[in-house]
Amino acid sequence: MITIRLNAEDVGRIRFALSPVWEAVTSVRALSNNPARSVHAPWMQKVCPIIDGPDLTLLKALIPPVGYIPDFITPAPPRRTTSLESGLAAIAATPHHLVTDELGRLHHETPHPLLPDLVAHPAKALDLITSALESYWRRAIEPDWRRMRALLQEDLAFRLDELAAGGIERLFRNLHPSIRFSVSRIEIDRPFVCDGEPMAGQGVLLVPSVFSWPAGLSVTAAPYVPTITYPPRGLGRLWEDRQDTTDSPLADLVGRTRAAIVSHLDLPMSTTHLAHQLGVSAPTLSVHLSILRSAGLVDSRRDGRAVLYHRTALGTQLLTAATPLASTA
Repeated sequence: MITIRLNAEDVGRIRFALSPVWEAVTSVRALSNNPARSVHAPWMQKVCPIIDGPDLTLLKALIPPVGYIPDFITPAPPRRTTSLESGLAAIAATPHHLVTDELGRLHHETPHPLLPDLVAHPAKALDLITSALESYWRRAIEPDWRRMRALLQEDLAFRLDELAAGGIERLFRNLHPSIRFSVSRIEIDRPFVCDGEPMAGQGVLLVPSVFSWPAGLSVTAAPYVPTITYPPRGLGRLWEDRQDTTDSPLADLVGRTRAAIVSHLDLPMSTTHLAHQLGVSAPTLSVHLSILRSAGLVDSRRDGRAVLYHRTALGTQLLTAATPLASTA
């Protein structure tokens, strides 16, 4: 059982954030732990032939299949959304004594021949780790990051609605079966014993993570912000192939381009992202989106400076009805 003890100030500072670095770290563990038929099997089949090499060897030494992961390689994002570059910069700024202590603990718990040299040379370790993470990210995560990020943003929107509708207790009740909240603590059902008390005023950071499935990771030790990852809602949709709507009744009803738009919006997308996916200009796409929104097939919401479009329940109903209708035509 992992327990994070809270005071009143901590409860008021519970917040959410997305982290590209956390996604990279959890994906390395997923490569070791997810079987061929897991939810991430399509991603693994795509990336495994192109990611093997020294970078992955180093990252697997730092991120074993089970047990302790050095906390400094999963820094807490300062804002709700952040970039890979800012996460790598936070890692690079880690005090050398923390690098030595945490890598030493890792080597004690999960020995690896690469670790002693990293323990002895923390500055070199930071350079190697940030370089390996960036290289791995470009090959394994970046090609699908827009789609992953859309799923994570959709989850954040849902969680914030839950918080607004029912407060902290409702938020945690629906967050993940292994995570429980009370006024004074958060408990996580994991096969480890950890009892952490955050430094005053830091609160708790909740990070939805695609690759934390089926169970998340947590950071509880000072001086870090207590952090819990959890799988986002709708994860099963992430790697699904989109339905071909070219000759579907939906295309006959609204046109091929608009049917393709409805099909692509299984996850929220900006106009720029959707235009790139479909190969149409942004102005043309905006006209189609306006018509589809008027018909009740898509809707939109603002996320910071971006406007994200998503398929409505009616759009989903018409899309899913298209295949059986086509088969009986």
